[in-house]
Amino acid sequence: METPRIGNVLYAVDDLDAAVRFYRDGLGLPLKFQDGERFAGLDGGGVTLALVGAAENVTEGAPAAAIKVADVAQAVERAVAAGASLLRGPEEGPHEIRAVVRDPAGNILVLYTTRQRA
Repeated sequence: METPRIGNVLYAVDDLDAAVRFYRDGLGLPLKFQDGERFAGLDGGGVTLALVGAAENVTEGAPAAAIKVADVAQAVERAVAAGASLLRGPEEGPHEIRAVVRDPAGNILVLYTTRQRA
């Protein structure tokens, strides 16, 4: 079984292009890729800073660590058994399968795996 890892940290933004300019030009984080007004990933040196527009704001604006797992449904089951509450999903996003949970301390986490291409 693949060890889960923090793949990115999600920040919801109102203006994706302005946020990219701030983090790229103002702070010097290299832009990895951008998907229109949906999503932009910036290289945070081992963890991606994921800026999400309204269409991808799955955490209702709360910052969240996104943890890459081998099987989202199984990870949700384990998290809920350990005291998390399921907020949404599992569901297919444009690039991944994801679910959103709240840990026992109230923090929001996104559990995801890369969607297999046909």
